[in-house]
Amino acid sequence: MRYPHFLALALALGGTGLVATTDTAAQTARSVRETAEASMTLTGKIDIGTDGHVTGFQLDHADTLPPDLAAFVQRQVQAWQFQPIVDNGTAVATQTPVTLRLLSQPGPGGAGDTVRVAGASFSKYDPENTSRVTSSELRLPAYPRNLAAMRAKGEVLLLVKVGRDGTVNDVVAEQVNLRVVGKENQMRQVRNEFARASVSAARSWTFRPPTTGRLKDAESWTVRIPVRYMMGERTPYGTWEAYIPGPRERAPWRTSQAGEDAAPDLLTAGGIYMADLDDGPRLLTPLGI
Repeated sequence: MRYPHFLALALALGGTGLVATTDTAAQTARSVRETAEASMTLTGKIDIGTDGHVTGFQLDHADTLPPDLAAFVQRQVQAWQFQPIVDNGTAVATQTPVTLRLLSQPGPGGAGDTVRVAGASFSKYDPENTSRVTSSELRLPAYPRNLAAMRAKGEVLLLVKVGRDGTVNDVVAEQVNLRVVGKENQMRQVRNEFARASVSAARSWTFRPPTTGRLKDAESWTVRIPVRYMMGERTPYGTWEAYIPGPRERAPWRTSQAGEDAAPDLLTAGGIYMADLDDGPRLLTPLGI
């Protein structure tokens, strides 16, 4: 699908103190801005038949979205195929909540922007679920003062290794997406500061390990936790959010890279998401086609 409003979204990233003013620096900033992406997070409910086909899809607040965009999402989801869900040896129909991440990227030759469904989550964070890692004490990091002064904004996606005693064994900033544009070295510095503040705070967090389910006897657990630095701003439902995506970092303790399509805007801030647990329906259809 083509969506022709990406330029305005990308330009919206320019309103911070990081934007360079010299001609050379401005050219560098423009080249950085050209790497911008925009995403939209939507929610709904999917009905899955006994054969794994989608029999119904209810997109939340569809009437608030552009009709062509709502129709595009409807077509995409209706074409999905899931692995049939079996209960006591019998395939059953079910309904599952879904959080969708739409991604818009500049199209080739200025022909408009390509929109695709880039991510989907079929579970929600439940702090009372004893089969998953939940929070015991999770104090979010303070906004770095110098970044707050220049109104720098962004999202950090943390990967946290939780030990059997509920303490943090290790943590990395998996990805840092920025809502500011500047020279590459400026943006690298901002990413590093957001990552450093998030990782430092995470090292003191404590968790409640699983006490039920198939993962309760694991030696450790890896969870994803999104941290948003947005100065109190909240994005209305169905709004495109422009950002400059950061490089993806891998956790040295992980042998599996499951969930690499996760993104901060797909996961609700403050939630704790199991990186190695897929307890929702299994989607067989590749995303983004």
